[in-house]
Order: sequence, then structure tokens, then C-alpha cells
Amino acid sequence: MTGITIYHNPKCGTSRNTLALIRNSGTEPRVIHYLETPPSRAGLVALIAAMGTPVRAVIRAKETVYQELELDNPKWSDDELIDFMLAHPILINRPIVVTPLGTRLCRPSEAVLDLLPQPQQGAFTKEDGEAVIDAQGRRV
Repeated sequence: MTGITIYHNPKCGTSRNTLALIRNSGTEPRVIHYLETPPSRAGLVALIAAMGTPVRAVIRAKETVYQELELDNPKWSDDELIDFMLAHPILINRPIVVTPLGTRLCRPSEAVLDLLPQPQQGAFTKEDGEAVIDAQGRRV
């Protein structure tokens, strides 16, 4: 076990790039497809606490269900927002990465570099063509 977990959505480019950066460090993480296997309430609360971010910072506002439920309304408590994320896992922003160095919502994908115990093993270019890591494993 590597000690690295990614809450991953394979349909998300940022999530795919983050997973690829983890693998570029020579590590195979535990991959949780959170849409199929969402975290428990306690698990989600623990992730949010470990990130040290407000609950609203973990909600994906670009989703249609966010608009439909009017989740931008300040009337919703943190507990209610967590209930919505559990009922509609697509509302959980991604990717969330847990490593021995911390827990973070990795947007942009290169934010994961601060969490990886091992250095990058070689060049890395994001799906959109943006170079992130050079051939010597250094940030561009």
C-alpha cells in the first residue's frame, strides 16, 4: 500500500491529470471512483476537516443539480450541504488526494505535487498540452 488515495472521476480531465502525476512519481495510488463508491458521512466530514477548507469549497458548483437545489443560497448549513453531497456525489469536487503529507482538493492538477513524497520520475504534459514537469522531473 502506498499511503496515497485519490478520489477520482475518470471523466474529469483534472482528475485524470492528477492521477497521472501521482503515477509519474512512481507510485500507484489507491483509486476510489467516488461516484460509484462515495465516502460515508464520517469519511466525507473527515476529508473536509483534513483539507481545512469550508464545506462550500468542496462543492462542485458547475453541476446542474447545484443550480436546481439552489445550493448557493446561504440558508444551507454545512450539515445540509454534506447531506446534498452524499445524496448527489457528483457535487463532491475532485480530485481529492490524501497522502502522508496532507489532504487537498487538487485543482489545478499540479497542486498534487506538494503532496507527493516521491519526486517526479520524468517529463509530464497535461492532456491539454501544457508542460508541467521537464525531463529531469522538475516543475516547468
